[in-house]
Amino acid sequence: MPVRLDYRLIEQDVASGARVLDLGCGDGQLLRELIDRKGVDGFGIDVDLAEVQKCIARGVPVYHGDMLEGMAMFEDGRFDCVILSQTLQQTVRPDRVVREMLRVGRRAIISFPNFGHWRVRLQLLLKGSMPVTRVLPYRWCETPNIHLLTIKDFFALCQELHLKVIDRMYLTPGYCRLPGLLANLLASMAIFVMEAR
Repeated sequence: MPVRLDYRLIEQDVASGARVLDLGCGDGQLLRELIDRKGVDGFGIDVDLAEVQKCIARGVPVYHGDMLEGMAMFEDGRFDCVILSQTLQQTVRPDRVVREMLRVGRRAIISFPNFGHWRVRLQLLLKGSMPVTRVLPYRWCETPNIHLLTIKDFFALCQELHLKVIDRMYLTPGYCRLPGLLANLLASMAIFVMEAR
């Protein structure tokens, strides 16, 4: 299975040998890559039993359950890095998840689809219905996404939670990197690296 480009970009911000927690880890592909390529001490959390079984088959240590409940098991600063890849918009309380990520980890890496992308805006304007795109591939009645957000929304959350943004990357639908100036309009996906202040 080919590795998603956003995984490669996330990998760049993970130190070799780091203690890593991957929230909403799915089938464990990213964590397995980090273990194999960077020698991290990795652990995953996912609510989907079928995905947890895939993690186990890959040899990825994993907890089956809610990510907030899973993080509650860990003491402050247990991890060097906590990753939430393409899952923030599926959480019931994104603000609590981000806050807890930076309690159990020194650094957080979060990627999410940008609902402010011009194609999303255009579909809403012209069709008057919820958009379906490459990074938001579900119809409204089938989507796991419950808190869609834009890059500007995420910046506002970072300010509200007093987070320090260390790095950010913006990607187009073809996974080309963009400068920040028009990112909220042109980027289909964003990756943020943060620390608590």
